[in-house]
Amino acid sequence: MKRRAFLLTTASTAAAAAVGLPRLVSAAPAATGKLPVLHYVAEADLAGLDPIWSTAYITQMYAELVYDTLFAYDEHYTVQLQMLSDAKTSADGKTWTLTLRQGLTFHDGQPVRSIDCAASIRRWGSRDTLGQELMKATDDIATPDSQTLVFKLRKPFPLLPSALGKVASSMACIMPERLAKIDSHTQITEAIGSGPYKFAKDKWVSGSTAVFERFDGYQPRPGAGSFATGGKVAQLSQVIWKTIPDAATSTAALQAGEIDGLQTVSSDFLPVLAADPSLQIVKSTVATIPIMRFNALYPPFDNPAIRRAILSVIDQTEFMTALMGTDNKSYWQSGVGVFSPGSPMANDAGLGVMKGASPANIAAAKQMIKDAGYKGEKVVLLDPADYPASHMPAMVAADLLKKLGMNVDVQTMDWGTLMQRRASQNPPASGGWNMHFTTISGMNNFDPAGHLALRANGKQGWFGWPTSEKIETLRQAWFDAPDQATRKKLCVELQMQVWQDVPYIPLGAYYNASAFRRGWTGISTQMPLFYNLRRT
Repeated sequence: MKRRAFLLTTASTAAAAAVGLPRLVSAAPAATGKLPVLHYVAEADLAGLDPIWSTAYITQMYAELVYDTLFAYDEHYTVQLQMLSDAKTSADGKTWTLTLRQGLTFHDGQPVRSIDCAASIRRWGSRDTLGQELMKATDDIATPDSQTLVFKLRKPFPLLPSALGKVASSMACIMPERLAKIDSHTQITEAIGSGPYKFAKDKWVSGSTAVFERFDGYQPRPGAGSFATGGKVAQLSQVIWKTIPDAATSTAALQAGEIDGLQTVSSDFLPVLAADPSLQIVKSTVATIPIMRFNALYPPFDNPAIRRAILSVIDQTEFMTALMGTDNKSYWQSGVGVFSPGSPMANDAGLGVMKGASPANIAAAKQMIKDAGYKGEKVVLLDPADYPASHMPAMVAADLLKKLGMNVDVQTMDWGTLMQRRASQNPPASGGWNMHFTTISGMNNFDPAGHLALRANGKQGWFGWPTSEKIETLRQAWFDAPDQATRKKLCVELQMQVWQDVPYIPLGAYYNASAFRRGWTGISTQMPLFYNLRRT
């Protein structure tokens, strides 16, 4: 499939378009009071306020602004104390005593107490994959006083700091007890955290604008900030997210100075913006993996043999070229397995199962699908047209499935609608789905602990709901492994099992390019973080 044609392909045409566009927002002011305001176009609309309800990357970005966690990771991916002043474990590893820092306050003015933390962790642990493992190992979370939590474990769980400090989707965000007591399968609609920025709900316009205001009561840790830990200082009076789905429009707004930052630069406009002396391009240091996700509850993808047939004709280069273009090769790569390239668990075991879509391979896969009993069932493929990271792979896949003789029904919608639709376990003909495309971003890709797409626990798992006893057994063995060498070996076995059960298919990896106006410093390269960001 050829890449879609875009409106602007040269610097001159982009600049001309910028001049002719109506103003999207008022020009970004120099400052409000003594601190500046950031006008920023995020990759997607903020569709909800519950930090553990959605695994969407935009929800994680929101959570990093509004909430804080007991532990967090530094720029070297080492877990550190964050809301805590101390953490001690017993000699047998079955008791953890955590002490809160003094002076921590929620956005409603109430102090952060140990009972708030315990309730927040229990709510998070009922939904998050890593949190569920921690809760299985936990006998009790005691709160002997307002500053102390004591984890009493059934068995040692050395990954406890990593779990409570994960910088990935569905973080262990601390919120007031009254909110944390709301059932985890009911979305909270009130955003009260203790992070460096408050969410201005009265200024929130779904589909258009989300506003975050500096929280004067935030108590940063002493010392310099490092990724998601250390001295997280709010250097801005407001962070204003604008939703502008059209890439040409958001690009033109950045060039015209109507916004200060753009989270995701379309691959078509990357050379244009890189050549603009008033702008700076920031390349992420952490890979994002786009994936093809099957609904394993209904035909035809309830049959692993059909999933394996599709796996056999995947060409990651074709998908990545459609998404990123041929001119931006330094921003993407193929030959990608289950784990993020360069991460400790990454390996190349079994990558040869993805043979590409040659005529001979297509013919062989088509026969495999026929032999597996495909009866022409409609394949409902969800296509979020406003979200390129999923839209472009969806278009390539639709073309591929048609070549394989499948009855494809592409249903176009926006990303917010897709996030609601993919949660439905109804049959595809009754508001459900068969296939959709998403991305696994940041540290979610690093290991089985936070890798949502690796769960194979049926209807209790992540959207798609595959079942594989072997995947679940290997995953549990990883948690119980005594050392890193054993964990790496298990991840090789786990990747090989994925090629057998095919709960999803990795389509390559890319490194996001964002853009800012010159003069902004403190820009995170791991993920969009807005503390320590400043304008000189």
